Formats: sequence, C-alpha cells, structure tokens
Amino acid sequence: MKLNLSFIYKPELILNQEPKKKIAILATGGTIAGRSSDESDTTGYVPGSASIADILTSVPVLKDIAHIVTDQVSNIGSEDMTNDIWLKLAERTQFYLNDPLIDGVVITHGTDTLEETGFLLNLVLKTQKPVVLVGSMRPCTAISADGPMNIIEAVKVTTCEQARGAGVVVVMNDEINGLRDVTKTNTSNVDTFQSRIFGALGTVSGGVPYFFKKSVKPHTIDTEFSIEDIKSLPRVDIIYAHADQDSTLIDAAIESGTSGIVYAGFGNGSIHKNAFPGLLRATEKEIPVIRSSRTGSGLVVDSAEAWTQAGFINAGSLNPQKARILLQLALTKSKKVSEIKRIFETY
Repeated sequence: MKLNLSFIYKPELILNQEPKKKIAILATGGTIAGRSSDESDTTGYVPGSASIADILTSVPVLKDIAHIVTDQVSNIGSEDMTNDIWLKLAERTQFYLNDPLIDGVVITHGTDTLEETGFLLNLVLKTQKPVVLVGSMRPCTAISADGPMNIIEAVKVTTCEQARGAGVVVVMNDEINGLRDVTKTNTSNVDTFQSRIFGALGTVSGGVPYFFKKSVKPHTIDTEFSIEDIKSLPRVDIIYAHADQDSTLIDAAIESGTSGIVYAGFGNGSIHKNAFPGLLRATEKEIPVIRSSRTGSGLVVDSAEAWTQAGFINAGSLNPQKARILLQLALTKSKKVSEIKRIFETY
C-alpha cells in the first residue's frame, strides 16, 4: 500500500540542501506599489495603491528562495514620509530582527526618501542580520516594470551570508549600495541610486549576490543610537543656498522653533554673506548649524575661518538630507556643539 508522506516530506531537507531562510518583508508603499491604468505610463501612476500581497503575486518564484512573512507598515508615496512612520518602521523592523526565527528583513519603499529612511535605520537598528531596502522606478503596472526583479534580488541578498554585518543596504538595478553613501541621482532612470564618491558595495550577477567591500563608518550594532531610546525626533530644517539669498527663511525657521539647521551651501558648504547673520543668530540661540553642500558630491571641510569660529559643523560627505537625519539623532543625545561635532566626525 502506498504511504501518504505529505505531512513529513520536506524537500528542502533532502539531497543535503540547506533549509530555506525565513525573511520578513515590510511594506511602506512607493512606486513599487504603484498602479496606473496605462501600461506605458511611468509617471502618472498612484504610488502606494497596491498591497504587499498584490506585489508578491508578481514574483511567485520567491517561495523557492525563502520562506516569506509580510507586514504592511504603511502604504504611501515616500514623498509623504513622516517622523512617525520612520519610528514605527524602525520599531517593526527591530521586532522582526529580534525574532530568532527571522534571518533578515526586506523593506519595500518609495525611492524619493528611501536613502533617508535607510540611513536612519542604518544608525538605529541593533542587528547583524541583513536588512535590505528595495524600490522601483516604474510602477508594477508598467511594461518592463523593474520592481519584480528588484524584489527577487533583494531577497537573494538578504539570504546571502556576506550581507550579515554589512549594515542596511539598498538593492536595485543589480547593484548593492550602502545606505550611508548612496543617493538618488535621477528623476526617472532605473539606474538612479549611486554611491558617487565611494562606489557600490557589490552587485547581483546571474542571480548571485557578490560583495566586494563594506562601509568603514559605524552602523547598526556599533552606533550609540537605538530605536528603543527614541520616542520622537526633533525638528531640523534644511536651508538651500542660492544667489541673492538673505536670512528670511533662516529667521523663520528659528521663530518656528527649529532645533537645528542644515545649510545646503554652495560648493564646499559656502555660505552667502547675507545668510551668515541669520545662521549666527541661530547659534546664539544654541541652535546647531551644519554646513553641507548642494552639489551632490564631495566633502564639506573647514573653509572660511569665520564659519569655523561661529561653531558651524561640517557635514563631511553627508548630503543635506542625511545630515539632517544625523543631526536629529545627535540632538536626542546632546545639544552641545562639541558633542554634535564629534558625532558628525564619527558617522
């Protein structure tokens, strides 16, 4: 008589194969969850209109790569990201990472603020498990949508042993980039995410992840920040440098109760002479000022002596939006200029 072995048959355990890893996919919305009635439309879609369950129907192969659990944390266009969603996402991500049965986390995210979310997570999560952010530049209804392959590669990277201890990364368009250094560089190109100064950490080729280097900056378990210690994030404003500038927006930020200012300056963080008095007024009120650059590449280092004497802090290689996040986190630890300067030199 033929025996029914359906309850004990586990194909992943035969032929000396390793059991599949268990990956949590947390969804936040974005273009990767966007839909349009026109298959040729890659700009007029509605982001965050598909659920994570909808998205995964386009990638049934995932069941052969890993055991998947899902969590719909939010469903927004990432241009509408908020501090509250950031904290919720960080808490949920840490919850899954703390589960000994979970081997790693994938987060689907809109590309507009993906680098900011990822940088925050890179600093506050306490884990050596892989954490991968993934998005797309084309909605899931578009012809040649890039989301399905990006998700497949993201899950493959998350199951890769080399991804352990690499910090939070983004996987898109066959590249693995660290969230400390990567930025969105193009409004619509699928190759938009680039680490312009330091380069990608690795690549996915033939469906196989390859890591070639790791970030030397502290992240995850090596930082002084933890999501368990953060109940809210302080307000920090970015002031963008431009010709014929004055201090109007700087003074408005001060009057509105800002806790910190990032000045997206010219070149090497250069400050317009008419904006300088407003930034001085900020420091007089013990509001820290970070000098970053609007150029999109390069380091901001000491320049004019007056800016250094004023106590302005250099952002180094962090762009304005990432400098803002680091300042937010720094302010949860200290308001002393010397301590904030140390944090920026460290991270």
